[in-house]
Amino acid sequence: MTAPTQDRAEHALAPERVRTLTARVAATSGETVRSVTPLNGGTLAEVPVSSNADIATAFARAREAQVAWARVPVRERAALLLRLHDLVFQRQNDILDIVQWESGKARRHAFEEVCDVAMNARYYGRMAPRLLHPARRAGLFPLLTRTVELHHPKGVVGVIAPWNYPLTMAISDALPALVAGNAVITKPATQTTLCALVGAELLAEAGLPADLWQVVIGEGSRVGAALIEEADFVCFTGSTQTGRAVARRCGERLIGATMELGGKNPLLVLDDADLDKAAEGAVRGCFSNAGQLCISMERLYVAAPVFDAFCERFVARVRDMVVKASFDFTADMGSLISAQQLATVSEHVDDAVSKGAEILAGGKARPDLGPYFFAPTVLTGVTPDMACYREETFGPVVSVYRVGDDRAAVAAANDSAYGLNAAVYSRDTRRARAVAARLRAGTVNINEAYAAAWGSIDAPMGGMGDSGMGRRHGIDGLLKYTEPQTIAVQRLPVAPPGGMSYDRFARTIATGLRTLHRLGRR
Repeated sequence: MTAPTQDRAEHALAPERVRTLTARVAATSGETVRSVTPLNGGTLAEVPVSSNADIATAFARAREAQVAWARVPVRERAALLLRLHDLVFQRQNDILDIVQWESGKARRHAFEEVCDVAMNARYYGRMAPRLLHPARRAGLFPLLTRTVELHHPKGVVGVIAPWNYPLTMAISDALPALVAGNAVITKPATQTTLCALVGAELLAEAGLPADLWQVVIGEGSRVGAALIEEADFVCFTGSTQTGRAVARRCGERLIGATMELGGKNPLLVLDDADLDKAAEGAVRGCFSNAGQLCISMERLYVAAPVFDAFCERFVARVRDMVVKASFDFTADMGSLISAQQLATVSEHVDDAVSKGAEILAGGKARPDLGPYFFAPTVLTGVTPDMACYREETFGPVVSVYRVGDDRAAVAAANDSAYGLNAAVYSRDTRRARAVAARLRAGTVNINEAYAAAWGSIDAPMGGMGDSGMGRRHGIDGLLKYTEPQTIAVQRLPVAPPGGMSYDRFARTIATGLRTLHRLGRR
């Protein structure tokens, strides 16, 4: 790392800068939580912790601000998102430095977060005025019934964000909620609070009125639970186990929720795949953010005729990966987030090896690089009695399996409780699409591991099975934050006119309905 790069990175979290960020926390308890960088274990900040009273106050202020915000024309709310789009690129280096300090990820993976916020801001900034505009719907009777659908904001949305993509998860899910006229209270993971506070700073700079997007800090068991008790809708990203608990409480309160949960994502290499492209894509798909990406790949199913040739290419690329702490784009992979994550990864690898799996690459921690680094690891010979066969590792570990044909690959890929993301590599895109349609996954990429579906913001993204419920992105990602209302104006009463008998009225209505059917009307 060059001296100017190091100096710039250190300046990003100078003491005065940290004080400015932490002052944005809705907290008066006097307690703090330490923010520690995975890169070297050093302290970045002492971040104020929110009490239950602070959370109640934040919601009260948010509700008051939301009433006025909902009256602001949608186009003005959308314009704020377009200003945010430009700001994240203007402040790109500062944002990337802070994301790297807090998460330990490589700069190229931090850049994905900047892109994600910008793309969501642009999409909803452009689309919200049309999607939220009152929409005419087919009425009961042509000409006699005028029906309109409106969308009202939910009120105050609670966002519970994880540590793995701390800028993206804190901000991107909040943007459609804000443009729909809601206020947002966000609880980021305690490991990555500063990234969420950067988000609050950017939104304020873009012109968001005070109290519409607030950040509360603390352990999920207390602060997250308090947030769920106050929110009108919850957007949660995290583990399946915690997601079940969140879903139960939202159900008891009869409030809506969307959840992106765990994954054990498969990548299929068919027998006609371009093996160099497949190997390159698999490296990115398996080791982005050191495998700490909900949509990253942990299972590779490779057609038997090309298994050896693919593995040779893939393993060579993995062994050549540059793993280090660097505030430039030269690193292929960075650090894991914490000692806990390092322990999980080590346990999964050690368990597999002790039961007969073979390490083709990596397989060990790299304390010479930093406290939580682990080498990108490829395993073969993984069997159902090994923890990493079904459990989500959420680290830089992938298992490679030989399969006989497309049918066997699909069956193996679908043999999981999860269904978040998948990928198919083939030179024949028609064949690949047919395989993709049979996969039980919310998103499937063809000749790409995850970026194609992830970056298609106009299309919904989410999981099946234990990978969650609801969707982010697209129309669903906006309208989930609204309450639809139908207003129907009837020009003549839906009742027998004058002295008409109900028998004759019923025959008349039945004739009219049959006519509408013959005319192909809805």
